[in-house]
Amino acid sequence: MREVPVQFAMVPAKGPQRGCSLCHREIACITFELHFHRIRFYLVCQSPSSFSFLFLFFRFRATQYTCMLLRYLLEPKPDKEKVVTKLKKLESSVSTGRKWFRLGNVVHAVQATQQSIHATDLVPRFCLTLANLNRVVYFICDTVLWVRSVGLTSGINKEKWRLWAARHYYYSLLLSLVRDLYEISLQMEQAAQDKAKRDRSLSQDPLGYSVADEETEWLQSFLLLLFRSLRKHPPLLLDTVKNLCDLLNPLDQLGIYKSNPGIIGLGGLVSSVAGIITVAWPHLKLKIH
Repeated sequence: MREVPVQFAMVPAKGPQRGCSLCHREIACITFELHFHRIRFYLVCQSPSSFSFLFLFFRFRATQYTCMLLRYLLEPKPDKEKVVTKLKKLESSVSTGRKWFRLGNVVHAVQATQQSIHATDLVPRFCLTLANLNRVVYFICDTVLWVRSVGLTSGINKEKWRLWAARHYYYSLLLSLVRDLYEISLQMEQAAQDKAKRDRSLSQDPLGYSVADEETEWLQSFLLLLFRSLRKHPPLLLDTVKNLCDLLNPLDQLGIYKSNPGIIGLGGLVSSVAGIITVAWPHLKLKIH
């Protein structure tokens, strides 16, 4: 296997600084760890569907969005300029590190497309297949942007390709959310049928439960049914939360709904944590039926 040179951008500390020396040491340690995992990626992540690949990818992603969130929270404070500067550098380093997963992401999206084609239910098969195809196009656009950023070519319209990437990522998330809503509707329908059976079994009792109040308060009944359905199916809850949080970024890039870096960072962090959970505990990943 060809060794990949990695340049370490470790800046030596200039001595303890009051109030933020601990933050500087922590950021330096995280930076070193990120460079270590870049090398580890080539050693243990040759299979894009492996546990190591997905786990490292979500760790990089979680670190990047954590830096974005912390930077947004610390920017208004006048005595945190140096910490904010280091967070910006760390965020940029992590973003560059995530580019190392580009080929694996493309292959993983292609494999997911092949799996979704064989889904038995028509709606998930249609939504997931189109969603994964859009993800493939998104990663291709992202690769073109990377080629432009490293200077391999200069005849690429950066803004146009960035817009295309954001649009296809947006379409992919929308289709994934449609699939989630379809699954939620099935679970709510099943929960409503179970509740109706229980109500019929109690209808002979004059002191039994009555649903008259729930029928007048349809919104409360709907939310209660939704809560019960998601509580019984954690994989569906995790997948829905992840897709909703991921949607904030393309909405902002396309100008559909503008958000500040704090909201985007928080959404990205929650989405990354949800991804780590599904990788660490595979039974919490939403299955394709």
